[in-house]
Amino acid sequence: MPDPIVTVLATLDSKGEEARCACEALRRAGAVPRLVDTSCRPHAAPGDYLPAGRLAEEAGRRWEELAPMERGAAADVIVAGGRKVLSAWLREGELAGVLGLGGANGANIACGIMRALPPLLPKVMVSPVAATAAVQWFVAESDIAMFPSIGDFSLNRFTRAIIGSASLAAAAMARGWATRSGAAEKKIPLVGVSSFGGTAACVNRVEARLREAGFEVILFHASGPGGRALESLARLGELAGVVDVTTHEMTDLLVGGVYSAGEGRLRGAGEAGIPQVVVPGALDHANFWAGQVPEAYRGRAFFRYNPQNLLMRTNEEEFEALGRMVAERLNAAKGPFAVLIPKRGYSEHTKRAAHDLEGRPVGPWLQPEADAAFARSLRAHLKRGRAEELDLHINDPAFADACADAFLEMARAGAGAPAGGEGG
Repeated sequence: MPDPIVTVLATLDSKGEEARCACEALRRAGAVPRLVDTSCRPHAAPGDYLPAGRLAEEAGRRWEELAPMERGAAADVIVAGGRKVLSAWLREGELAGVLGLGGANGANIACGIMRALPPLLPKVMVSPVAATAAVQWFVAESDIAMFPSIGDFSLNRFTRAIIGSASLAAAAMARGWATRSGAAEKKIPLVGVSSFGGTAACVNRVEARLREAGFEVILFHASGPGGRALESLARLGELAGVVDVTTHEMTDLLVGGVYSAGEGRLRGAGEAGIPQVVVPGALDHANFWAGQVPEAYRGRAFFRYNPQNLLMRTNEEEFEALGRMVAERLNAAKGPFAVLIPKRGYSEHTKRAAHDLEGRPVGPWLQPEADAAFARSLRAHLKRGRAEELDLHINDPAFADACADAFLEMARAGAGAPAGGEGG
Protein backbone atom coordinates (compact mmCIF):
# COMPACT_ATOMS: atom_id res chain seq x y z
CA MET A 1 0.00 0.00 0.00
CA PRO A 2 1.40 3.45 -0.93
CA ASP A 3 2.06 5.97 1.82
CA PRO A 4 -1.09 7.97 2.62
CA ILE A 5 -1.32 11.58 1.49
CA VAL A 6 -2.05 14.12 4.24
CA THR A 7 -2.90 17.68 3.24
CA VAL A 8 -1.44 20.36 5.52
CA LEU A 9 -3.47 23.59 5.71
CA ALA A 10 -1.74 26.73 7.00
CA THR A 11 -1.42 30.45 6.32
CA LEU A 12 2.13 30.48 4.99
CA ASP A 13 2.47 34.25 5.27
CA SER A 14 2.62 33.77 9.06
CA LYS A 15 2.90 30.02 9.83
CA GLY A 16 5.42 28.84 7.23
CA GLU A 17 8.00 27.43 9.65
CA GLU A 18 5.37 25.61 11.68
CA ALA A 19 3.80 24.15 8.53
CA ARG A 20 7.15 22.83 7.31
CA CYS A 21 7.78 21.36 10.77
CA ALA A 22 4.50 19.44 10.39
CA CYS A 23 5.44 18.26 6.89
CA GLU A 24 8.77 16.91 8.15
CA ALA A 25 7.02 15.10 11.01
CA LEU A 26 4.52 13.56 8.59
CA ARG A 27 7.35 12.26 6.39
CA ARG A 28 9.05 10.70 9.40
CA ALA A 29 5.74 9.04 10.26
CA GLY A 30 5.46 7.48 6.80
CA ALA A 31 2.93 9.86 5.24
CA VAL A 32 3.21 12.09 2.18
CA PRO A 33 2.52 15.75 3.08
CA ARG A 34 0.81 18.04 0.58
CA LEU A 35 1.11 21.64 1.74
CA VAL A 36 -1.67 24.10 0.91
CA ASP A 37 -1.43 27.83 1.63
CA THR A 38 -4.62 29.36 3.04
CA SER A 39 -3.39 32.97 3.38
CA CYS A 40 -5.94 35.67 2.60
CA ARG A 41 -3.31 38.21 1.53
CA PRO A 42 -0.89 37.80 -1.42
CA HIS A 43 2.71 37.02 -0.49
CA ALA A 44 5.74 35.22 -1.93
CA ALA A 45 6.69 32.54 0.58
CA PRO A 46 9.35 30.13 -0.77
CA GLY A 47 8.89 26.39 -1.14
CA ASP A 48 6.76 23.75 -2.81
CA TYR A 49 3.06 24.18 -2.01
CA LEU A 50 -0.33 24.87 -3.57
CA PRO A 51 -0.69 28.67 -3.42
CA ALA A 52 -3.76 30.28 -1.91
CA GLY A 53 -4.26 32.01 -5.25
CA ARG A 54 -5.38 28.65 -6.66
CA LEU A 55 -8.00 28.38 -3.93
CA ALA A 56 -9.25 31.87 -4.71
CA GLU A 57 -9.49 30.96 -8.41
CA GLU A 58 -11.50 27.83 -7.58
CA ALA A 59 -13.95 30.13 -5.78
CA GLY A 60 -14.18 32.42 -8.81
CA ARG A 61 -11.99 35.23 -7.49
CA ARG A 62 -8.45 36.52 -7.96
CA TRP A 63 -6.13 36.38 -4.95
CA GLU A 64 -5.39 40.10 -5.27
CA GLU A 65 -9.10 40.87 -4.83
CA LEU A 66 -9.02 39.49 -1.28
CA ALA A 67 -6.60 42.10 0.11
CA PRO A 68 -9.12 44.96 0.48
CA MET A 69 -11.88 42.66 1.76
CA GLU A 70 -12.93 42.27 5.38
CA ARG A 71 -11.08 39.35 6.95
CA GLY A 72 -14.22 37.20 7.26
CA ALA A 73 -15.25 37.71 3.64
CA ALA A 74 -11.74 36.92 2.39
CA ALA A 75 -11.64 33.79 4.55
CA ASP A 76 -14.95 32.64 3.07
CA VAL A 77 -13.41 32.75 -0.42
CA ILE A 78 -10.42 30.64 0.65
CA VAL A 79 -12.72 28.16 2.41
CA ALA A 80 -14.95 27.80 -0.66
CA GLY A 81 -11.95 27.19 -2.92
CA GLY A 82 -10.31 24.85 -0.44
CA ARG A 83 -13.43 22.73 -0.20
CA LYS A 84 -13.47 22.29 -3.97
CA VAL A 85 -9.79 21.39 -4.19
CA LEU A 86 -9.75 18.89 -1.33
CA SER A 87 -13.03 17.28 -2.39
CA ALA A 88 -11.56 16.72 -5.85
CA TRP A 89 -8.40 15.18 -4.37
CA LEU A 90 -10.56 12.88 -2.26
CA ARG A 91 -12.54 11.71 -5.30
CA GLU A 92 -9.26 11.04 -7.12
CA GLY A 93 -7.87 8.98 -4.23
CA GLU A 94 -5.22 11.60 -3.42
CA LEU A 95 -6.35 12.49 0.09
CA ALA A 96 -6.26 10.29 3.20
CA GLY A 97 -6.24 12.96 5.91
CA VAL A 98 -5.98 16.67 6.72
CA LEU A 99 -3.82 18.48 9.27
CA GLY A 100 -4.50 22.16 9.98
CA LEU A 101 -2.30 24.67 11.83
CA GLY A 102 -3.37 28.15 12.85
CA GLY A 103 -4.65 30.71 15.30
CA ALA A 104 -8.24 31.91 15.35
CA ASN A 105 -8.36 32.97 11.69
CA GLY A 106 -6.27 30.04 10.46
CA ALA A 107 -8.43 27.60 12.42
CA ASN A 108 -11.58 29.21 11.04
CA ILE A 109 -10.33 28.61 7.49
CA ALA A 110 -8.86 25.14 8.01
CA CYS A 111 -11.84 23.85 9.99
CA GLY A 112 -14.23 25.43 7.49
CA ILE A 113 -12.59 23.38 4.75
CA MET A 114 -12.47 20.20 6.85
CA ARG A 115 -16.15 20.40 7.82
CA ALA A 116 -17.09 19.88 4.16
CA LEU A 117 -15.23 16.56 4.02
CA PRO A 118 -17.00 13.27 4.83
CA PRO A 119 -17.18 11.75 8.30
CA LEU A 120 -14.33 9.42 9.30
CA LEU A 121 -11.82 11.02 6.91
CA PRO A 122 -9.07 12.01 9.40
CA LYS A 123 -9.14 15.70 10.30
CA VAL A 124 -6.72 17.18 12.84
CA MET A 125 -6.43 20.84 13.88
CA VAL A 126 -3.60 22.30 16.00
CA SER A 127 -4.54 25.68 17.44
CA PRO A 128 -4.59 27.74 20.63
CA VAL A 129 -8.38 28.04 20.21
CA ALA A 130 -8.66 24.29 20.84
CA ALA A 131 -8.51 25.09 24.56
CA THR A 132 -11.31 27.70 24.46
CA ALA A 133 -15.09 27.48 24.64
CA ALA A 134 -15.19 28.51 20.97
CA VAL A 135 -13.99 25.05 19.96
CA GLN A 136 -17.59 23.86 19.47
CA TRP A 137 -18.05 26.37 16.64
CA PHE A 138 -14.87 25.24 14.89
CA VAL A 139 -15.79 21.55 15.16
CA ALA A 140 -19.59 21.97 14.81
CA GLU A 141 -21.14 18.69 13.65
CA SER A 142 -17.89 17.28 12.25
CA ASP A 143 -15.30 14.84 13.66
CA ILE A 144 -12.30 17.20 13.73
CA ALA A 145 -9.75 16.26 16.39
CA MET A 146 -8.48 19.42 18.08
CA PHE A 147 -4.96 19.68 19.54
CA PRO A 148 -4.36 22.66 21.88
CA SER A 149 -1.02 24.24 20.99
CA ILE A 150 -0.51 25.53 24.59
CA GLY A 151 1.40 28.57 23.32
CA ASP A 152 0.64 30.70 20.30
CA PHE A 153 2.50 29.65 17.18
CA SER A 154 6.28 29.94 17.15
CA LEU A 155 8.68 27.03 17.19
CA ASN A 156 10.00 25.94 20.58
CA ARG A 157 10.28 22.66 22.45
CA PHE A 158 6.59 22.72 23.40
CA THR A 159 5.10 23.58 20.03
CA ARG A 160 7.50 21.29 18.14
CA ALA A 161 6.41 18.38 20.33
CA ILE A 162 2.72 19.21 19.94
CA ILE A 163 2.97 19.63 16.16
CA GLY A 164 4.93 16.37 16.05
CA SER A 165 2.30 14.52 18.08
CA ALA A 166 -0.53 15.86 15.94
CA SER A 167 1.38 14.88 12.79
CA LEU A 168 1.94 11.36 14.11
CA ALA A 169 -1.76 11.09 14.90
CA ALA A 170 -2.76 12.38 11.47
CA ALA A 171 -0.39 9.95 9.72
CA ALA A 172 -1.66 6.96 11.69
CA MET A 173 -5.28 7.95 11.15
CA ALA A 174 -4.65 8.45 7.43
CA ARG A 175 -3.12 4.99 7.18
CA GLY A 176 -6.26 3.59 8.82
CA TRP A 177 -8.46 5.50 6.38
CA ALA A 178 -6.49 4.16 3.41
CA THR A 179 -6.79 0.61 4.74
CA ARG A 180 -10.54 0.91 5.31
CA SER A 181 -11.08 2.53 1.91
CA GLY A 182 -9.36 -0.36 0.18
CA ALA A 183 -11.31 -3.05 2.02
CA ALA A 184 -14.67 -4.41 0.94
CA GLU A 185 -16.89 -3.77 3.93
CA LYS A 186 -20.50 -4.86 4.29
CA LYS A 187 -22.52 -1.86 5.41
CA ILE A 188 -25.04 -2.67 8.10
CA PRO A 189 -27.93 -0.16 8.28
CA LEU A 190 -27.12 2.45 10.93
CA VAL A 191 -29.80 3.97 13.17
CA GLY A 192 -29.27 7.19 15.11
CA VAL A 193 -30.59 7.38 18.67
CA SER A 194 -30.45 10.60 20.71
CA SER A 195 -29.40 10.06 24.32
CA PHE A 196 -29.01 11.72 27.71
CA GLY A 197 -28.48 10.64 31.29
CA GLY A 198 -32.13 11.33 32.09
CA THR A 199 -33.35 9.05 29.29
CA ALA A 200 -30.60 6.40 29.52
CA ALA A 201 -32.82 3.48 30.53
CA CYS A 202 -35.04 4.01 27.49
CA VAL A 203 -32.09 4.56 25.17
CA ASN A 204 -30.28 1.44 26.34
CA ARG A 205 -33.28 -0.80 25.79
CA VAL A 206 -34.05 0.74 22.39
CA GLU A 207 -30.42 0.22 21.38
CA ALA A 208 -30.53 -3.44 22.44
CA ARG A 209 -33.75 -4.05 20.50
CA LEU A 210 -32.37 -2.45 17.35
CA ARG A 211 -29.15 -4.46 17.55
CA GLU A 212 -31.17 -7.65 17.99
CA ALA A 213 -33.00 -6.70 14.80
CA GLY A 214 -29.71 -6.49 12.89
CA PHE A 215 -29.09 -2.75 12.90
CA GLU A 216 -26.00 -0.86 13.95
CA VAL A 217 -26.70 1.97 16.39
CA ILE A 218 -24.97 5.29 16.95
CA LEU A 219 -25.90 7.33 20.03
CA PHE A 220 -25.89 11.14 19.93
CA HIS A 221 -25.57 13.00 23.23
CA ALA A 222 -28.27 15.69 23.16
CA SER A 223 -26.05 18.57 24.25
CA GLY A 224 -25.83 20.59 21.02
CA PRO A 225 -23.01 19.03 18.98
CA GLY A 226 -24.73 15.64 19.22
CA GLY A 227 -27.96 16.91 17.71
CA ARG A 228 -26.10 18.73 14.95
CA ALA A 229 -24.16 15.55 14.16
CA LEU A 230 -27.37 13.50 14.05
CA GLU A 231 -28.99 15.86 11.55
CA SER A 232 -25.79 16.12 9.49
CA LEU A 233 -25.34 12.35 9.17
CA ALA A 234 -29.01 12.00 8.24
CA ARG A 235 -28.63 14.56 5.44
CA LEU A 236 -25.46 12.82 4.22
CA GLY A 237 -27.37 9.56 3.84
CA GLU A 238 -25.40 7.79 6.57
CA LEU A 239 -28.46 6.89 8.66
CA ALA A 240 -31.19 4.37 7.84
CA GLY A 241 -33.48 5.93 10.43
CA VAL A 242 -33.70 7.78 13.73
CA VAL A 243 -35.19 6.96 17.10
CA ASP A 244 -35.13 10.45 18.57
CA VAL A 245 -35.64 9.52 22.21
CA THR A 246 -34.04 12.74 23.47
CA THR A 247 -35.24 15.85 21.64
CA HIS A 248 -34.07 17.92 24.62
CA GLU A 249 -32.06 20.36 22.50
CA MET A 250 -35.33 21.86 21.24
CA THR A 251 -36.01 23.29 24.71
CA ASP A 252 -32.58 24.92 24.81
CA LEU A 253 -33.20 26.33 21.33
CA LEU A 254 -36.48 27.84 22.53
CA VAL A 255 -35.23 29.49 25.72
CA GLY A 256 -31.60 30.17 24.81
CA GLY A 257 -30.03 27.37 26.84
CA VAL A 258 -26.46 26.19 26.40
CA TYR A 259 -27.37 22.83 24.84
CA SER A 260 -29.12 24.12 21.72
CA ALA A 261 -28.36 22.33 18.45
CA GLY A 262 -29.66 25.24 16.39
CA GLU A 263 -32.57 25.65 14.01
CA GLY A 264 -31.60 22.53 12.06
CA ARG A 265 -32.67 20.17 14.85
CA LEU A 266 -35.47 17.77 13.84
CA ARG A 267 -35.05 18.70 10.18
CA GLY A 268 -32.25 16.53 8.74
CA ALA A 269 -33.96 13.15 9.06
CA GLY A 270 -37.15 14.61 7.62
CA GLU A 271 -35.28 16.05 4.64
CA ALA A 272 -33.58 12.69 4.10
CA GLY A 273 -36.94 10.88 4.05
CA ILE A 274 -35.87 8.22 6.55
CA PRO A 275 -38.20 6.80 9.23
CA GLN A 276 -38.30 8.64 12.55
CA VAL A 277 -39.66 7.88 15.97
CA VAL A 278 -39.84 11.14 17.91
CA VAL A 279 -40.17 11.36 21.70
CA PRO A 280 -40.28 14.45 23.97
CA GLY A 281 -37.38 13.00 25.94
CA ALA A 282 -35.87 15.50 28.42
CA LEU A 283 -37.95 18.32 26.96
CA ASP A 284 -38.87 19.00 30.58
CA HIS A 285 -35.80 21.17 31.10
CA ALA A 286 -33.23 23.49 29.59
CA ASN A 287 -29.57 23.79 30.58
CA PHE A 288 -27.70 26.82 31.89
CA TRP A 289 -24.22 27.14 33.36
CA ALA A 290 -24.14 27.89 37.06
CA GLY A 291 -24.01 31.62 37.69
CA GLN A 292 -25.15 32.42 34.13
CA VAL A 293 -28.94 32.04 34.32
CA PRO A 294 -30.58 34.99 32.50
CA GLU A 295 -32.35 37.46 34.76
CA ALA A 296 -35.73 36.66 33.18
CA TYR A 297 -35.52 33.07 34.44
CA ARG A 298 -34.16 33.60 37.93
CA GLY A 299 -37.53 32.99 39.59
CA ARG A 300 -38.03 29.60 37.94
CA ALA A 301 -37.70 26.04 39.28
CA PHE A 302 -34.27 24.38 38.89
CA PHE A 303 -32.30 21.25 39.65
CA ARG A 304 -28.51 21.34 40.05
CA TYR A 305 -27.33 18.43 37.90
CA ASN A 306 -23.66 18.98 38.75
CA PRO A 307 -21.54 21.93 39.97
CA GLN A 308 -21.50 23.46 36.47
CA ASN A 309 -24.93 22.59 35.08
CA LEU A 310 -28.33 23.88 36.19
CA LEU A 311 -31.52 22.38 34.75
CA MET A 312 -34.49 24.76 34.45
CA ARG A 313 -37.96 23.17 34.50
CA THR A 314 -40.00 23.75 31.34
CA ASN A 315 -43.33 25.50 31.95
CA GLU A 316 -46.71 25.13 30.26
CA GLU A 317 -46.26 28.07 27.90
CA GLU A 318 -42.92 26.70 26.71
CA PHE A 319 -44.39 23.23 26.17
CA GLU A 320 -47.10 24.75 23.97
CA ALA A 321 -44.40 26.39 21.86
CA LEU A 322 -42.39 23.15 21.73
CA GLY A 323 -45.41 21.18 20.54
CA ARG A 324 -45.84 23.63 17.68
CA MET A 325 -42.12 23.61 16.81
CA VAL A 326 -41.95 19.81 16.69
CA ALA A 327 -45.17 19.55 14.66
CA GLU A 328 -44.00 22.11 12.10
CA ARG A 329 -40.78 20.21 11.55
CA LEU A 330 -42.51 16.86 11.22
CA ASN A 331 -45.13 18.29 8.84
CA ALA A 332 -42.26 19.05 6.46
CA ALA A 333 -40.75 15.55 6.71
CA LYS A 334 -40.51 13.57 3.48
CA GLY A 335 -40.54 10.18 5.22
CA PRO A 336 -42.68 8.33 7.75
CA PHE A 337 -42.68 9.23 11.43
CA ALA A 338 -44.37 8.40 14.71
CA VAL A 339 -44.51 10.54 17.85
CA LEU A 340 -44.74 8.63 21.13
CA ILE A 341 -45.46 10.61 24.30
CA PRO A 342 -44.89 9.14 27.80
CA LYS A 343 -47.64 10.65 29.99
CA ARG A 344 -45.91 9.79 33.29
CA GLY A 345 -42.77 11.80 32.69
CA TYR A 346 -40.23 12.87 30.08
CA SER A 347 -37.02 12.16 32.02
CA GLU A 348 -35.59 10.51 35.11
CA HIS A 349 -35.70 13.89 36.84
CA THR A 350 -39.43 13.40 37.53
CA LYS A 351 -38.33 11.50 40.65
CA ARG A 352 -36.55 14.57 42.05
CA ALA A 353 -37.56 17.79 43.77
CA ALA A 354 -37.21 21.21 42.16
CA HIS A 355 -35.39 24.10 43.87
CA ASP A 356 -34.89 27.80 43.41
CA LEU A 357 -31.47 29.24 42.61
CA GLU A 358 -30.64 29.41 46.31
CA GLY A 359 -31.32 25.69 46.72
CA ARG A 360 -34.66 26.00 48.54
CA PRO A 361 -37.30 23.36 47.63
CA VAL A 362 -40.13 24.70 45.48
CA GLY A 363 -42.07 21.50 44.81
CA PRO A 364 -41.84 18.29 42.76
CA TRP A 365 -40.15 18.19 39.38
CA LEU A 366 -43.05 16.18 37.98
CA GLN A 367 -45.69 18.59 36.65
CA PRO A 368 -48.22 16.59 34.59
CA GLU A 369 -50.31 19.66 33.74
CA ALA A 370 -47.34 21.44 32.18
CA ASP A 371 -46.19 18.31 30.34
CA ALA A 372 -49.68 17.75 28.90
CA ALA A 373 -49.46 21.08 27.07
CA PHE A 374 -46.90 19.54 24.73
CA ALA A 375 -49.28 16.79 23.56
CA ARG A 376 -52.19 19.23 23.13
CA SER A 377 -50.12 21.64 21.09
CA LEU A 378 -48.54 18.90 18.99
CA ARG A 379 -51.92 17.42 18.07
CA ALA A 380 -53.31 20.87 17.26
CA HIS A 381 -50.52 21.59 14.77
CA LEU A 382 -49.62 18.15 13.38
CA LYS A 383 -51.15 17.68 9.92
CA ARG A 384 -50.34 14.01 9.39
CA GLY A 385 -48.59 11.04 10.91
CA ARG A 386 -49.04 9.10 14.12
CA ALA A 387 -49.03 10.76 17.55
CA GLU A 388 -49.77 8.50 20.51
CA GLU A 389 -49.81 9.11 24.26
CA LEU A 390 -48.84 6.14 26.43
CA ASP A 391 -49.62 5.90 30.14
CA LEU A 392 -45.97 5.16 30.90
CA HIS A 393 -42.80 6.88 32.06
CA ILE A 394 -40.13 7.39 29.41
CA ASN A 395 -37.78 4.99 31.21
CA ASP A 396 -40.34 2.21 31.62
CA PRO A 397 -39.25 -0.85 29.60
CA ALA A 398 -42.65 -0.97 27.92
CA PHE A 399 -42.17 2.54 26.55
CA ALA A 400 -38.77 1.69 25.09
CA ASP A 401 -40.31 -1.40 23.49
CA ALA A 402 -43.06 0.76 21.98
CA CYS A 403 -40.41 3.03 20.44
CA ALA A 404 -38.46 0.09 19.02
CA ASP A 405 -41.64 -1.55 17.70
CA ALA A 406 -42.75 1.66 15.98
CA PHE A 407 -39.39 2.06 14.27
CA LEU A 408 -39.15 -1.59 13.19
CA GLU A 409 -42.66 -1.44 11.76
CA MET A 410 -41.71 1.55 9.60
CA ALA A 411 -38.40 -0.06 8.63
CA ARG A 412 -40.15 -3.25 7.51
CA ALA A 413 -42.74 -1.29 5.55
CA GLY A 414 -40.01 0.62 3.75
CA ALA A 415 -37.74 -2.41 3.25
CA GLY A 416 -35.19 -0.67 5.44
CA ALA A 417 -34.70 -3.55 7.87
CA PRO A 418 -31.66 -5.85 7.63
CA ALA A 419 -32.18 -9.37 6.38
CA GLY A 420 -32.83 -11.74 9.27
CA GLY A 421 -33.11 -10.65 12.88
CA GLU A 422 -36.19 -9.22 14.52
CA GLY A 423 -36.68 -6.63 11.82
CA GLY A 424 -36.30 -9.02 8.86
